[in-house]
Amino acid sequence: MFIHIVLIISLAINVLLGWYISRMLQKFIFISDNMSDLFLTTKAFQVFVKDMYSMDSFHGEPIIQELVLRIREVNEEMSNFKEIFEYTIDAELEQELEEALNAEEEEQEKLLLYAGTRRRNS
Repeated sequence: MFIHIVLIISLAINVLLGWYISRMLQKFIFISDNMSDLFLTTKAFQVFVKDMYSMDSFHGEPIIQELVLRIREVNEEMSNFKEIFEYTIDAELEQELEEALNAEEEEQEKLLLYAGTRRRNS
């Protein structure tokens, strides 16, 4: 009789632990998904601010330079967290972002090159 009571208590504890572990894993996946989105957003914002800083009208502006440095620090901290949550980051989405950022940088270079040649001809 004593063994039956111990087995029932053990079974109840195991069920509760299984439920608790599943809840924790659901929260981990939720946090991981949101962290990857946040990482990609800050990475895109960093590229935007760098492009803005490289414009003639904003180049050398100390506040924008400080903003670039702060965003770089935030991205470094986020990359540390990215390593923790690496299992759920959508690699295809990150690759698409990298391709879009590279295309944007190439477009900026073309515009700057075109503007530079246009000024010389005038």
